[in-house]
This record gives sequence, structure tokens and C-alpha cells, in this order.
Amino acid sequence: MEYLYYLANTSLTLRVVDFLRGQTHLPVKFMTVIHQIDGWIIKVKMSEYLTPHQHGDFRAFMYELGIPYEPDIRIQMALWALETGQSPLSVMRRYQVAVVSHGSPNREDIETFRTQFVRGLGYCPEALA
Repeated sequence: MEYLYYLANTSLTLRVVDFLRGQTHLPVKFMTVIHQIDGWIIKVKMSEYLTPHQHGDFRAFMYELGIPYEPDIRIQMALWALETGQSPLSVMRRYQVAVVSHGSPNREDIETFRTQFVRGLGYCPEALA
């Protein structure tokens, strides 16, 4: 099972990470986080099918934070490349996307990216709040 959502800012993205790390009963295979200028793309892939109840609860949680996302072909290819084992760095170069995290839900990767991005700009854009 895969879930693909668009979130407006960093705080919402971090809430998803915290939720997934706290839900040990969810069979998370990996989580991919891609930053775009206007927000974040989150892909969560489960290692097995969720029960209808788990699926409904997880979707309800994600709907509170973001909206389902339909990626363009570039993002589809980048997500596929990551899933097939290509390195995030090569995916970033090839598809011109900012892969912030891929693997286990990782709060540190997201916070480090935000800190470095804001430091480089000199201000904090809304999507990084």
C-alpha cells in the first residue's frame, strides 16, 4: 500500500514523521520526503496491506494535514528510482528534485534541510515554517 500526499509546510511534515514513529503497529516499509518551493511531497509505503480500520485511520490523519497528490511524470520517475534503490543524490541530479529523506521516517533529515535552506536564503519561506 502506498500513500502520496502534498503538505504545505515543514511542521506538518514533521507531524507525519512523529506519527509514523509512534505507530509501531503500522508496517512502514519506507517514507520519502521531497521538498518543492511551495510545499512537501510525502510518500509512505507499507510493507503489507493495512486492515480496513488502519487504512481508514491513516487516511483520515493524512487528510487532516494535507491533500492526496498526483505527481507529474518527473516526480513519478524520481519516486520510482528511489524505490528501486538508486541513491537520493543521483535521483536529485537526474530529476532535479530535492530529496530530503528516503527510508525510515527521519525527523533529523527534515530539520537539517530546513536549517540549511533558511540559512542560505536569509529568511524562512512559508513552506519551511
